[in-house]
Amino acid sequence: MARDLTELRREIDAIDDQLHDLLKQRTKIVEEVRLYKKNERVKIRPAREAEIIYRLFAQHDGKFPKAELFRIWRELIVATLRLEGPFSAGVFMAEDDHGFWDLARDHFGSYTPMTPFPSTRRIIEAVQKQEVTVGILPIPARTEDDPWWRRLAFEGVDVPRVIARLPFVGGGNARSQDQEAIVVSPVPQEATGRDHTYLVIESAEQFGTNQLNKVLEQVGLSLVFSTVSHDENRPQMWQILIEVDDFLSSDDARIEAMKDAFTGTVEYIVNIGGYATPISADELAQ
Repeated sequence: MARDLTELRREIDAIDDQLHDLLKQRTKIVEEVRLYKKNERVKIRPAREAEIIYRLFAQHDGKFPKAELFRIWRELIVATLRLEGPFSAGVFMAEDDHGFWDLARDHFGSYTPMTPFPSTRRIIEAVQKQEVTVGILPIPARTEDDPWWRRLAFEGVDVPRVIARLPFVGGGNARSQDQEAIVVSPVPQEATGRDHTYLVIESAEQFGTNQLNKVLEQVGLSLVFSTVSHDENRPQMWQILIEVDDFLSSDDARIEAMKDAFTGTVEYIVNIGGYATPISADELAQ
């Protein structure tokens, strides 16, 4: 026999009250965490945020959908992030393409201030000048006239770095379902155990995929993606963006080993950040 509807609703209300009390308790703890970040201009910690989702998905069971679980926690994470300090996003929008806006909203919450920018150059400038906290840019492509990643290929205190890849969980209602984005902010990458890293190589010669794979294999890495940029004003120099399947800190010994393996043709290799790998379709379906 079915239980009384009024009784069921009372139980749901009681659970909602408990959830609300836990949210208030969690917020008080976040206020304590804020004290540890008071001297940090940018409060976001993408690796920590990813680890929360990894943990929740690993322990989840029952009929509540994982995608909606992710949405709830993203709103929760970003709401408390804004309690720690100012937080806003700059989003690349070309003409009437709203796909990146949708990706940014889904990841950074319904109430985060967001500003559209018509160029990737302007977004990077806005992040560097602290006009916005994070910038949402198109994922690197193999053929680009003026790739944005070249503007990250130098060292500096406020130089933006890659911190995330969107969507972190797919299957949303973004208007461009196949669109992907990169998030940048002046925050160093931290390891989660399932990371990718972007490196920019400046060299006096162009490297093919076979040569890149050979060098990376020597240092224990695998190539995920690569693309090349050639500035006509510097005809003797090539910039190669590579994505590798591991976390590398800026002082990782493998970076210097890579430079040595290229036998003198490389001027420098710059770590421009990376990301915790998004949840796969299989993980979402489990």
